[in-house]
Formats: sequence, C-alpha cells, structure tokens
Amino acid sequence: MRTPKTAPLALTLALAAGLSACIVLVDAEHHEHDRDARSGSAEPAGPAQVAPPAAVEAAEEERPYLLERVDEVGIIQLYADGFEGLSLREKKLVWHLYQAALAGREIYMQQRCAEGLDIRDLCEEILVHPEGVDPATVEAVRHYLKLFWINNSPYAYTTARKYVMKGTDAAALTAAATTAAAHGAHLPLAADETPATLVARLAPMLFDPAYKPIVTDKNPRDGSDPLQSSAMTYYGPGVTMADVDAFEEHYQLNSNLVRGADGKLTEQVWRTGLAEENIPAGLYADELNAVIGHLEEAMPFATAPMQKALAAQVRFYRTGERADRVAYDVAWVADGHSTVDTINGFIEVYVDPRGKKGGWESLVFYEDPKKAELIKKIADNAQWFEDHMPFPDLYKKKKVKGVTARSIDVVVETGDSGPVTPIGINLPNDNAVREQYGSKSVSLANVIEAYDKASGSTVAEFAWDEAEVARSEKWGSLVGDLLTNMHEVIGHASGRMSDENQGVDPSSLLKENTSALEEGRSDLVGLYFMMDPKLKELGLLDDPEEAALAAYERYVRNGAMQQLRRIAEGNQIEEDHMRNRQMVVRWIEAHSTAIEERHRDGKTYFVVTDAGAFREAAGRLLALCQTLKSTGDYQGTKDLFDTYGRNFDEALRDEVIARYAKLDTPAYSGFVQPRLTPVYDANGGLADVEISYPLSIEQQMLEWSGRAQAPN
Repeated sequence: MRTPKTAPLALTLALAAGLSACIVLVDAEHHEHDRDARSGSAEPAGPAQVAPPAAVEAAEEERPYLLERVDEVGIIQLYADGFEGLSLREKKLVWHLYQAALAGREIYMQQRCAEGLDIRDLCEEILVHPEGVDPATVEAVRHYLKLFWINNSPYAYTTARKYVMKGTDAAALTAAATTAAAHGAHLPLAADETPATLVARLAPMLFDPAYKPIVTDKNPRDGSDPLQSSAMTYYGPGVTMADVDAFEEHYQLNSNLVRGADGKLTEQVWRTGLAEENIPAGLYADELNAVIGHLEEAMPFATAPMQKALAAQVRFYRTGERADRVAYDVAWVADGHSTVDTINGFIEVYVDPRGKKGGWESLVFYEDPKKAELIKKIADNAQWFEDHMPFPDLYKKKKVKGVTARSIDVVVETGDSGPVTPIGINLPNDNAVREQYGSKSVSLANVIEAYDKASGSTVAEFAWDEAEVARSEKWGSLVGDLLTNMHEVIGHASGRMSDENQGVDPSSLLKENTSALEEGRSDLVGLYFMMDPKLKELGLLDDPEEAALAAYERYVRNGAMQQLRRIAEGNQIEEDHMRNRQMVVRWIEAHSTAIEERHRDGKTYFVVTDAGAFREAAGRLLALCQTLKSTGDYQGTKDLFDTYGRNFDEALRDEVIARYAKLDTPAYSGFVQPRLTPVYDANGGLADVEISYPLSIEQQMLEWSGRAQAPN
C-alpha cells in the first residue's frame, strides 16, 4: 500500500490503499526504454530532441524543481543526489533495475486503457514529425500528451475521470496524422487501416467526454454494473460483478477475466510461460520477458538476499502461480539490509473496481541512512504501539513480526508508481504474508523534498485564524512526516483478522470498500498516536499536544474541503484515499465536538476546537474500522462510506475551486525522473553509470519510447 502525494504539492498525509500495504500520495495543502514498433508500424524514424521549458532555461543558478504547469498538474524534477556515492557495483545494479522498470511500464498503460498505447503512439509520432502539420494542432497534441504521460492514460489519477483533447478536432487530427505519415511517421495502424481510419477509431476516446468516461467506477450513479461502467481492462465485454462472484479465480491478482468461445469465464494469466513445465504464455508475455531479461542481468551485482528475491520474482513472472508470488514476497521482506532495492510487480489494486487485480509498477531506490532515524524509531517500537491500540485486544497482534523501515531516495518510478508518485510505501499487500513474515516500509525522502521545494502554501486561505497558520508553519512538515511514517509503519502493520477469519483475504469479504477502509484505518493510527506522550519519549516531538493540533487541523482542512478541488463535476468521490479522508473527518465531526463548521465573509472553514476530543473520537473510529476489517463486515463498511465518505456538497466544492483559482497552485503533480546513462569501456563492458536530469517531461517520455535521444 502507499501513501499518495496528490493535490497542490504538499507533504501531509494523503494516505493510500491496497489492503495490507500502502502508498501515500499527498494532500491538497501544499504540494501537494526503447520498445519495438507495434503492429502495422516499423521502428520509429529519426530521433528528436526536445528543449526544456523556457522557464527552466532561465534558472541557471538555482536548481529547478517545479518545471511547468499543465492545466492543474504540476511537473516536478526529481533529484537523486546520493547516487554518485554508490559503489560501482551498486550503480551497475541500479542501471539494470532501472531498465527493468522501463521495460514493463507499458503494461500499466494497457491496464488503464485499451486504446492507451495506440493513442500515445499516434500523438507522439505527430509530435516528432511536425513538418507541414498545423502548429495549433501540434500544440494541442503536445498539451494532451503531457497529461497522458503524467497519468499513464487519458484518465486523471485523482478523479478517475477522462480528459479530452482540446484546441483541435478529429478532422484536424486526421490531417495531422496523414501529413506526419507522409514525413515518415510510423503510426499504430491495424490491418488495412489508414491514418484517417485510425483517427476515426480513436476519436471517441480522444474527443467524446461521454465515451468511457471513468477508468474505475466503483459505485455507478445509474446503478449499472461497476465492471462494465469502468474503462480499465481487467474484465472482458459483458463480464459483470455477478459473473465474477460466481466464478472461482485461481489467478486473482494477475489475470484478465473474459468469456471464452463457449461463453464461460476464463482467466488470461499475466505471465511469460515456462515450456519445460508446460506452462503456456499469457498476456503481457513480451513485456514481462523484457523485464525478466533486465532482472537477470541485475542479479550478479545484487546481494545474496536480493538475488533470492529477484529469482523468485522472475519465476513468478514465468508461471503466474500464487505460490511463486508468495515466495517472492517472503524473500523481499527478508532482505532488509541491501542498500539498493526495487519494487517490481503487480502490486496495488486501486484501478480494479473489485480491488483484486494488481496494477504493474516498479521503483528503484537506495537507502539514505542519514534520513532514516525518524522512521526507524517508530518501527523499533511497533510492539508498544500495537499493545496500546484503542481497539479490542482480540484484534491485536501478540507479536508484531518483521517491521522494517527505511528512508530512501528514488532513482526511477514507472507504471502505477510514476510519474504520479507515492511518498510512502508499505508492502507486501498479502495479509497472510504480513502477519507471518512482516513487512517493509519506506519513506521516499527525495520525493518529499522535491514536493516541498516545489510547493506553494495554501494554509492561509483555508485556516481560520493566524494562530492556525502559525502552527502549520511551525509543525507542518514534521507532522506530515510523522503521520506518513506512522500510517505506513505501524498503521498497515497493525491488527489481525478475527479467529474465524484467519487466513482469509479481507478483500474477499469487504470487496470494493477494502482499500478505502484500510487507508482510513491506517490514517487513524497516525492521528490517534500523534498526541501520545510516547512520541516525546522517543524524541520525535517536544510538544505532542501542539503538534497534534496542527496535524488535526491540517487533516481536517484537506479531508473536509481542499481535496474537493480535484473533482470538477458530479458529487461523488471515486478515489479511495479521498474517500477515506472525507470519511474520517465527517465521522469525527458527527460523533464529537472536535470539529466546528464556521462561515466568514462568504467562506467556509472547518475548525478543530478540541484536540483532545479529536483524538478520543479518532480512537473510537479506529476501533470501529479495525472491528469492521477483522470481522469482514461488508455491510457495516459499506454503510460507513456511503454515509460519510462517498458524496459531498457540490456548492462547497464549487467554493473550494473558486478559492483555489485565486491561488494558482497545482491540484496534483507528476515527476520527471533522473536519467541514467551507461558508460562502456573499449571492450563493450559496462564501466560506469552517469546520472543527469532531463528537466522536461516531453524529453523524458520521448526518450523512453525511443523517439528522442538524450542530449550529448
């Protein structure tokens, strides 16, 4: 699971889900490989080079972070300053893992949108073959592509809704595609397709907002089936929730469910196959074979524990069998000391309306021991926190196992983890593995730093008074770190299933609400302990009471109001982390005297009036959430989110958007990753790996798709 950093660049806790692990994105308060040409086309023509935005060229003295704005999206450069301090062996390891991360990124694009790769290839080919194309059309394509690159699809990460191409139309795009093809563009043409028919095929996705409008629609407003209302590609035409409920899946995490020729459901497994064991190839075999090749090249440079984990993951990619995936999870958790590490696999289940199918992602990172003190203090005291949880003893772990916590610098994130990136991660997601073997938590230090460097504060606009602003300025960054780390390290690692549900996957009981409940539960762990004197005893806070008030104010501003800016239409929250935050705030507001809604000068404010009452209510809600999870209470969980987490007041949303319009801050952000360049010796051997920074999302993405070269 992950803590997401979404919204105007900020480091607060916008915690995220998956059930047993987590990734944290960000709240709304601050700021928050080459590939072969596809069917019908040849290798990309001559490589192009892209100049960084003009604003970046002017910044010669100061290192740029916020590179540009594309609508409500901020584009930030990520730096990995510790890379140069790695040993040559470690740099070589990072290089091969980096290549593996790039090799698999198109899997996730296909998981989010069936037409995604064709859309990207059409638009990129027009972009690098602009000769004779109307400049206005080229700029419209460029603008659209930047949003596509950031979101790995035509769907926004924060709202799940589709964005369309603006500033041009199908006729102009057809003319552009035809002209580009005449100048050497290799378009993604199907059999007997022309540029005109290609654009006609893709036009509904590109221009019609009503066509496949939502990538993940867990609660369709018209009562239709969630699988058929969602654009994600895990389920074939006509496959419904009722069909899936009646079907026994063997490959729950890593398969598509489709109807066979006989009309019966069948699983299309994501794997390469293994001939010597008579295991046939499945979906994404080409991409996974490429990933495997790079992982195998990495193994000679890895530590022995990491070699074991990589070998286990390679086998899982070949067989697709759950037992092999579990073997990888166990080996990955056991490796708590390798300086360089990677996450590479089908991990988070946010895109699936059922919360079952794993989106592909990869991160490559190295530990920064100097930054790890805070997160390790929390991990070292995991048993104390477990023993003092405010939920019933029968749902507490008598022995917390294998909680490993590290502060890391990321070198690359792809698929479901980038360019929109988490700030904290806790894995694996398999509840049984976590209870028996433990978990690993990481805090993405250089991502957090980049968010902070690029951010512009919005506190003054939404805080009730100057005292609240002052508390935010004093404590904001520190409590953001603490909440994220407690969410990841002791939140997701806490609690156990009831005796009756031992060994049962919670998602099979809680279904579409699994992720939102788990994220809310882990948020509440951080909120509850933020005021505890234990944090002062550990040397983490010198004034837990004032710090907790600042943390509660920050959480309430975001959960009640600020995150709504990302939902421009409708009155329903689709994204799990946003649902969980609103649920927490609205439940505490309804069941305590801790939060008061106030109005002044036509503006709405949510004020934390009693930090002690807030903590007490957070403890009660945490006990409820843990009980719902441990007992697998689907109806109770559904009622909780239907009442407090799903819907919002559209007038309040409109007010928030109007107030943000005057602030001119991004709603969420994506990252340009560091660039690695291999240096070869006279014999063709890898002699060194150099790091640089593209300072342009366009340059990076065209390099990764083989349509541009890095500048010399």
